[in-house]
Amino acid sequence: MTATSAVGLVLARPPRLLGAEPFFMEFIAGIEERLAERGRSVLLHVVADHAAEIAAYRRWAERRLVDAVILVNRTVDDARPAMLRELGLPVVVAGEPVEGAPAVRRDDVGSVRAALAHLAGLGHRRIARVSGPSTLVHTRTRTAALLEAAGAAGVEAVVVEGDYSEESGAKLTAQLLARAEPPSAIVYDNDLMAVAGLHAAKGLGQRVPDDLSLIAWDDSSLCRLASPALTTMSLDVHLFGELVAESVVRLVEGDPVAERWCPTETVVPRETTASCA
Repeated sequence: MTATSAVGLVLARPPRLLGAEPFFMEFIAGIEERLAERGRSVLLHVVADHAAEIAAYRRWAERRLVDAVILVNRTVDDARPAMLRELGLPVVVAGEPVEGAPAVRRDDVGSVRAALAHLAGLGHRRIARVSGPSTLVHTRTRTAALLEAAGAAGVEAVVVEGDYSEESGAKLTAQLLARAEPPSAIVYDNDLMAVAGLHAAKGLGQRVPDDLSLIAWDDSSLCRLASPALTTMSLDVHLFGELVAESVVRLVEGDPVAERWCPTETVVPRETTASCA
């Protein structure tokens, strides 16, 4: 394949969600910054689903538009890795690895345990999680880690599935609080759902954190500017992007690429977690 100096990234995500959620913008910024140092750039394409994503890969391979691809949001029974191998497009995976491709991983298990330990240490014994889509491998990894850690700690845990949107965060929070035995704490798989959940809880008369503790996944300005400011699981998303870019550069330059790990996310306590009444 002729060298192009471009690296491809396809995001199968609703454009409205991509614009509202800070995670991918910071992730892409980290990738671009590190690639620019090596005279390379990101070719970003936003599509509706994986079928459109695969079609984009076919066009890129046919026209030789990219030297490599960054694969994100691995799913169960994911057809994309095999397709990329068939097309001869080198790939770096951001997240859960696939056979034959270098990966930059996040410690989802360690991070879930840290979140649960924080809430259990505050006396919470009924904890809910509003997850991302269950088709995502990392969502299932987090769910399994939560249920295992909750069982070991004597905590009742329940998981409800969201889609990372503001609407699902608000709707599922209201449903959880309407239960006969509502949770005393809720963990959200992204910041957008958490901020929406906070507003929904306050609208239902819940005092946060006196009645209900909340934790958001991935720290962002949305969480810091919320009222009250959200406790978060903090990942250096910019660094995540930089590590992915470094692996891509090594891959396209023909150097060995070792598996990399981001530091385990840490709890950043703010104003939405407190001792259970």
